[in-house]
Amino acid sequence: MKKLNFSWILIGFLLLSSNVFAQNGTIRGTIYDEGNGEPLFGVAVSVVGAQLGAVTDFDGDFEIELPEGVYSIQASFISFNTLQLEEIKVNQGEVTLLDNLKMSEFTSDLETVTITAEAIRTTEAALMTVKRNAPQLMDGISAAAFRQIGDGDAASAIKRVTGVSIEGGKYVYIRGLGDRYTKTVLNGMDIPGLDPDRNTIQMDIFPTNIIDNIIVSKSFTSNLSADFTGGVVDIETKDFPEEKTMRLSISGGYNPSMHFNSDFLTTEGSNTDFLGFDNGFRDIPTKGIAEIPQYADVVGSPGGEQGQLYQSILRDFNPTFGGTKKQNLMNYSLGFSLGDQFKHGDNTFGYNFAITYKNTSEFYKGAEFNLYAKPRESDETELEPLEKSGGNYGESNVLLGGLFGVAYKTNYSKYKLNFIHLQNGSSKVGNFNFVNTNLGAEFEADQYNIEYSQRALTNLMLSGVHYSKDGAWELDWKIAPTLSSIEDPDVRVLRFREPNKTISSEVGLPQRIWRSLDEQNLVGKLDLSKNHVLFGEAAKLRFGSSYAYKQRDFLIQDFQFATGNSTFTGDPNQVLIESNLFSEDNRNGIRYSPLFIPNNPNSYNSNLTNVGLYVHSEFSPFENLKAIVGLRAEKFDQYYTGSNQTQTIVYDNEKVMGDLDLFPTINLIRSIKENQNLRFSYSSTIARPSFKEMSFAEILDPITGRTFIGGLFQETTDGGTEVLWDGNLEATRINNFDLRWEQFLSGGQMFSVSAFYKTFDKPIEMVQFLSDPGAFQPRNVGNGTVAGIELELRKSLAFLSPSLETFFFNFNGTLTESRIKMSEAELRSRALTAREGETIDDTRDMSGQAPYIINTGLSYNNYVSGIEAGIFYNVQGSTLNYIGFGNRTDTYTVPFHAVNLSLNKTFGASEKVKAGINVQNLLNQSREEVFRSYGAEDQIFSSLNPGTLVNVNFSYAF
Repeated sequence: MKKLNFSWILIGFLLLSSNVFAQNGTIRGTIYDEGNGEPLFGVAVSVVGAQLGAVTDFDGDFEIELPEGVYSIQASFISFNTLQLEEIKVNQGEVTLLDNLKMSEFTSDLETVTITAEAIRTTEAALMTVKRNAPQLMDGISAAAFRQIGDGDAASAIKRVTGVSIEGGKYVYIRGLGDRYTKTVLNGMDIPGLDPDRNTIQMDIFPTNIIDNIIVSKSFTSNLSADFTGGVVDIETKDFPEEKTMRLSISGGYNPSMHFNSDFLTTEGSNTDFLGFDNGFRDIPTKGIAEIPQYADVVGSPGGEQGQLYQSILRDFNPTFGGTKKQNLMNYSLGFSLGDQFKHGDNTFGYNFAITYKNTSEFYKGAEFNLYAKPRESDETELEPLEKSGGNYGESNVLLGGLFGVAYKTNYSKYKLNFIHLQNGSSKVGNFNFVNTNLGAEFEADQYNIEYSQRALTNLMLSGVHYSKDGAWELDWKIAPTLSSIEDPDVRVLRFREPNKTISSEVGLPQRIWRSLDEQNLVGKLDLSKNHVLFGEAAKLRFGSSYAYKQRDFLIQDFQFATGNSTFTGDPNQVLIESNLFSEDNRNGIRYSPLFIPNNPNSYNSNLTNVGLYVHSEFSPFENLKAIVGLRAEKFDQYYTGSNQTQTIVYDNEKVMGDLDLFPTINLIRSIKENQNLRFSYSSTIARPSFKEMSFAEILDPITGRTFIGGLFQETTDGGTEVLWDGNLEATRINNFDLRWEQFLSGGQMFSVSAFYKTFDKPIEMVQFLSDPGAFQPRNVGNGTVAGIELELRKSLAFLSPSLETFFFNFNGTLTESRIKMSEAELRSRALTAREGETIDDTRDMSGQAPYIINTGLSYNNYVSGIEAGIFYNVQGSTLNYIGFGNRTDTYTVPFHAVNLSLNKTFGASEKVKAGINVQNLLNQSREEVFRSYGAEDQIFSSLNPGTLVNVNFSYAF
């Protein structure tokens, strides 16, 4: 006990001593070249009137320790105007940040540029300079803005970038182009998200206090991977926090139509669901055995060894098919982050740590998922229902995320190690009324759904950057292995036919599904750049390589239950009761049938490699003209192991895609004035099918009743004589042309006008499968084009009155015209099912491309008072989603008019306390998609009302 008391006394003494001797404060800053936005290496930073100072390193960073007081700081560099910083206040034991400093080259007479600490605090000069001088079209938001506006995560922050919208609060869309043509990377490296079939990782898991910048590139340069078209979002995490940070955050969200609702549907789960994973409660009853007994093998001898095993497996299925009503809670989330940097001799060590936990629930009342088709007679225009499903479902969602990073910097090198783990669990429970009028089978049924999905991602990234002593050469390398998985254990679907409460093959037998996906990724990059002089001007030559390997194992095991002579009451949880189950005394009782035996098209292995090489040159051939010319080569090979449903096609590590492509890129920047640019760019890019799309898989979404069909499946009609789709899915190759005039004004104001044109060779779109209602398949369609104009404006209202200088009007509008030249099969199918008086053209809209997008808002930013507020409006024009075929007609999204309100406040001079409130969907709009056909009234394909959500957040820095 005495030893324990002594230990506490010693710890207390050490803590006290650190406070006693920590008399000094610290000034930290970063200095950039105003001309090109790059860090300045070797700037002499001195304290006026004292023999103290520092020299910036290759990141432009410097650090000076000083006693408490107010100082003037001077920065000098050969051939640059001297920078004088006044009224720099230093507090004992605290860090004063000067992280947005820029120096300009002198033109005739050297002069001293003097700015105050307050001016430094309220500018994003560095990022604006980078945007103005970037080799590609780009936008972004910096750590300085995060501190000012109080956004808690990357998803909230990136919505403020022009041309960017967020789907589902997580995923990025750029210029109205969705996931296939938009990409998200972390620190310049590809990593899969919680859904590895997406190009974008969800943004809401990154707290802003560990992010340095979010950069959105809207045009291509050869050092980037070629698989994007709309844009690429790069989340750059901090390696060295500017100051010691320890922040705790909490938030809550309330939706009047969803929360504290006594009708919320839920079901029993495992004890670890609150952590985002199942603890084995939902494990498959067959437990991985190789030989699964079947009913035909055991019906003659239920008491035999195989018969007893069959009965044991049957009784291990959870008897619950329907959910129960239970009042749910509101959304809540917790977050904690910690970071600091300190000196180790002449070197610097930094670390970041963050953990987030989110628990949300949603309850959709009156949800609809329907299927409609054209009538047989061509003189009838109104669409006929094939299937209609309407009802309620509840969803509970948990996200647990952890991020840890360390960095070490020497005089000429920097090393970084980042670790990320994400864990997500989602439970859905639904009750629906199902009406079928398709294929001559007319019935009404009560449908019950239960499903659980857990996703995990673990990523490790090691990187290094090295500079030559003269700063002419830079070597940058990165390597990132990633493990990701998806488990859907025990998905359950059951229907009772009304009014007799019967179960039959006509309404669909009860079904249980186990799905699993495991994926390994390894990505590496090596970049080398050389600063040199060309045509008498500074130039840069870059070249490098990249390597990516991905491997996936996918498996679905699904079971159906024939009900034999059993009778039911209509209670879904009384179907698998003991008296109904197959046994020696009840041989015509309920029994299971494993549908994945003997052939399983939903068991496959895929792998790919992508090797890239590039060269890239930045130079100025004429005064005020900058050229960035590059060429990228990528060798892409994808292999597949699996079979089709009948095993007439069996692949054993068969190459299903093997391409060698060259991607040229040209970017020209004409500097009209110091703050104005005229840009032109051309690039060639690509969009490749995902593992899932390049497969024979058939994946059911039980809630909507829709089935995904892998692109390797052929579809024929007329007894196989007419091929509707040949199963040969190919990559889409795109040519991109951009022209943009941009003007950068003070205070973060800007104005730009852009025009763009894109050509698509064999774009991939989701097409309705003719022979299976509710099934959709990725297919190459005819060639297409997209042309558009874009207007971006961020303007202070000070021009109306000086008192309005803290108010800003933001507008980003995109208007596009897209055309797809239909394939012969699609054109013929549309002509054969045309209505009387309908003219069939050989072109149509492009799937996924919105005809217009409007993002606008009015914001208030007062950095002195710490108040930021805004009201924002977003709408996207009606967009073609699924392509019709035969009597199946196209589906279009209905414009969703999103009006959101936000208010954030920081408190105190040290800004330790932050609070905010935001309201989403003020107009209480529903998200709808409709079937659309000539002369017919639109009919609902899907309809969900997300309600109005009010979020309140609070954070405190220790």
